Amino acid sequence: MHIHVLGICGTFMGGLAALAREAGHRVTGCDANVYPPMSEQLQALGIELIEGWSSEQMRLAPDMFVIGNVVKRGMPLLEAILDAGARYTSGPQWLAEQVLHGRHVLAVAGTHGKTSTSSMLAWILEDAGLAPGFLIGGVPQNFGVSARLGTGQHFVIEADEYDTALFDKRSKFVHYRPRTAVLNNLEHDHADIFPDLAAIETQFHHLVRTIPASGRLVVNAQDEALRRVLQRGCWTPVQHFGGAGDAPGVLCAHGEPHAFEVWRDGQVLGHVEWTLLGEHNQLNALAAIAAAEHAGVPPARAAQALARFTSVKRRLELRGEVRGVRVYDDFAHHPTAIHLTLQGLRRHLDGDRTKAGAGSQRVLAVFEPRSNTMKLGAMKAQLPWALEDADRSYCLQGDYGWSAREALAPLGEAAVVADTVDDLVAAIAQDARTGDHIVCMSNGSFGGIHGRLLTALAAGAAQ
Repeated sequence: MHIHVLGICGTFMGGLAALAREAGHRVTGCDANVYPPMSEQLQALGIELIEGWSSEQMRLAPDMFVIGNVVKRGMPLLEAILDAGARYTSGPQWLAEQVLHGRHVLAVAGTHGKTSTSSMLAWILEDAGLAPGFLIGGVPQNFGVSARLGTGQHFVIEADEYDTALFDKRSKFVHYRPRTAVLNNLEHDHADIFPDLAAIETQFHHLVRTIPASGRLVVNAQDEALRRVLQRGCWTPVQHFGGAGDAPGVLCAHGEPHAFEVWRDGQVLGHVEWTLLGEHNQLNALAAIAAAEHAGVPPARAAQALARFTSVKRRLELRGEVRGVRVYDDFAHHPTAIHLTLQGLRRHLDGDRTKAGAGSQRVLAVFEPRSNTMKLGAMKAQLPWALEDADRSYCLQGDYGWSAREALAPLGEAAVVADTVDDLVAAIAQDARTGDHIVCMSNGSFGGIHGRLLTALAAGAAQ
C-alpha cells in the first residue's frame, strides 16, 4: 500500500510513518515545515518528504491519504482530496486498523507523564523479553527511536486526548481499543478544543467504555477527576496506584523518588533504585509496573528493569555543563508539569524542598508559554505557583495576547521577562554563577536556547 501522510513531521504522524515503512508500505508525506530532527529520521527510512500543501501532490496517486490533525479546510491538498473523492483516513484510525488490531494494546493516558510512563512500560516489557512494539511522543533513550513494530504481541502507545482530525473530533485514544489502560492524572489542558475539565472527563470516559472486562485499568488513586470519570461507569477491573499509606489493593511507594520500595497489601513487591527525580516519576513508575503486571511481568521483575531505565530525551535532559553551570532541556509546558519538574530537582538538590534556596546550588527556571493552552492565557494565574521552587525565573514574552510581566509580578525581582531569545540568553548568562542548574522548559525548540546559553556561558559570562 502507498500512503501519503499529511502533517508527517509531527511526533505522532512521524512515528506512524516510520511504523508504516517498517511494515513494508510505501510512505510519502508533507508538512508545512519539513525540518529536523523528524525530517532526517524519516528521510533515513527512505520516506520522500514534500514541503507545503500543494494540490500537485495528488499526482502521487497514493492508495490512501492519512490526514493529521494539523490539516484544516482551505489547504489546497485537502480540498483536492475532497473534490476528487479520494480515499482518506485519520492517523489514529489507520494505526488502529493496520497496526494495533489483534495485539495486546497498552495505552497510557493522562494530562502529564504519558511519554515517560509509556517509555518505562515499553522498557519493562523489552527487558522481560517480550519485544513490544510502541509509538511514543518522545525518544526513550533505551531504544533511541520513538516508534517500532516489535515482534511480540504487546504494543505500548502514548494515548493522547487531543482531537483526531478535522473530520473526527473524538480524542485520538478512543481508536486504540486497549486491553490495558493507564489513567495517570487529569487536569484541564488543550483549552483550544476543550472548554473545561468536564469536557475532557467525558472523553476519558469514552476511553473507559472501550476497555474489555478481561482488561485492566491502572488508575491514579490520588486524582479526583479520574474518580469522577470512573463513577460514570466502569466495567473493567481497576488497579489503583499511588494512594496514601497502605490502602487495600493499592500499589504504593515507600521511600524517596530515587530509591523506593513497591508495596501492596502490606507486602514488598520490589525495589526501584534509579536516576530519575521527583514524586511524579515515582508515580509514573508505579503505573508502569502495574500495567506491566497485566502483561505478565511480575512487579519485582519490573522494578529491576527500571534500574536500567535511562529516561526520555527532553525530560530534564542535561544538555551541557560550562564552568559548573548545568543547562537542562525539559518538555514541561503546563503549570503543573513545570511545578513538578522544578520541585523534583529542588528536592534532589536540597534533600528537602522546604529548604529551597538554602544551599549553594540555585535553580534557574527558563520557560516559553508556547502550548495552545498557555498562548490563550488560560493558566497564566498558576505560573507563580508553578515556579515557586525556582530561585529565579525567566520567561519569553511572545505574541500571546497577555502580559507575562503582569502574570509574574507576584514573583517580584525573582522573575525576568524578555521579548527575544537573545535578550533572555543575555540576562541568564549575566546572572548565572557556578553551581547553578538552568532548566529550559518548552514544548518547542525554544529558539535553540540551550546551545546559545552554553555558548554564552563558555564566553565567560558565568561568574
